[in-house]
Amino acid sequence: MTARSTRLAPPLLWSILLPAIVLLLSACSATAPVALRGSGDLGVVIERADGRVKIIETTARSVLATVDGLGDLSHASVVFSRDARHAFVFGRDGGLTKVDLLEAKIVGRVVQAGNAIGGSISHDGRLVVVQNYEPGGIKAFDANTLELLADVPAASEDGRRSKVVGLADLSGQRFIYSLFELGEIRITDFSDPRKPLTQRFAGGKQPYDALVTPDGRHYIAGLFGEDGLALVDLWQPELGSRKILAGYGRGEQPLPVYKMPHLRGWSVAGGRAYLPAIGRHEVLVVDTGSWQEVGRIAVKSQPVFAMARPDGREIWVNFAFPDNGWVQVIDTLTGQITHTLQPGRGILHMEFLSKGNEVWMSARDDNRVLIYDTATKKPVGGFDASSPSGIFFTTRAARTGF
Repeated sequence: MTARSTRLAPPLLWSILLPAIVLLLSACSATAPVALRGSGDLGVVIERADGRVKIIETTARSVLATVDGLGDLSHASVVFSRDARHAFVFGRDGGLTKVDLLEAKIVGRVVQAGNAIGGSISHDGRLVVVQNYEPGGIKAFDANTLELLADVPAASEDGRRSKVVGLADLSGQRFIYSLFELGEIRITDFSDPRKPLTQRFAGGKQPYDALVTPDGRHYIAGLFGEDGLALVDLWQPELGSRKILAGYGRGEQPLPVYKMPHLRGWSVAGGRAYLPAIGRHEVLVVDTGSWQEVGRIAVKSQPVFAMARPDGREIWVNFAFPDNGWVQVIDTLTGQITHTLQPGRGILHMEFLSKGNEVWMSARDDNRVLIYDTATKKPVGGFDASSPSGIFFTTRAARTGF
């Protein structure tokens, strides 16, 4: 071995080379930095025809990403995890899909029934419950893993099964829902998810949808088979249900029903509730103290959603076909219609920002989402979407019944 073959680089040269080598290796191995962001201004738009959702953000009114592979999303609905990071999407084909909004990807999916119609999430965020048309009943899943924890059938003692509608979360691990064919209202307590306990109440003929009031006190089910609604005082459930607004259409010629109104958009504002009447060109006004009708507001056509701006000052109403390109605005102070808008074709859904300064509307037949300033009633933005239907913002995560 010669002196020449064993000679090393001088210390000064190594002091220059080593940091350069480390820097080069770090650059080669590092991944692209991920921009940090919150989830409070996020949401999803259902693209029903393509089985996918757009993840949107409301600050800049933009689309962040599109996630596909969610199955049949006709009549889809969405609830959010407590931290507003994950959306649980309920498809009509029985699919329950968990979407990570920040990473824009599906992180869990089960097909849990043949025909489903929405779901809900427990107040502590640990349980996701789905309501089913076929085979009926409700199912409870672990919100983290989507593991099935309980299957609660909707059946009578003689084995008759029923579609479930109007599912809503209550305090604790309880959920309330209605049985269409059996005419019942039930409350199931999942405090022990493997051993759920169910209370049963008479509900009326063919309950078709329901809601929980914003304070969580009352559950109200609309009845398709009779003229009225069923109400349960959840502070006194032992009293059972009672009928309210019985005969609100009595003595008048019923009109053909083009689309059943959605009670989930029911508005409670200023001590009054605003109810889209079935088959009538009216919004009913109900005193929430007595639950008696105190007025009716004539509107352009059959209302589908009657939704309160978050401050309660206005009710925005959309309509069934053939007038589903119109929207009317009711001033709750005067009870008068102040604006009649024609924002687009096929307005299926409306969603307010949490402070009510904007309303986003899906115009299905224009393949557009439209954004209106609620003060000026003028458009301020929008974007293309394929047959958009439901719009859901993460602010729902903090609300009972949503």
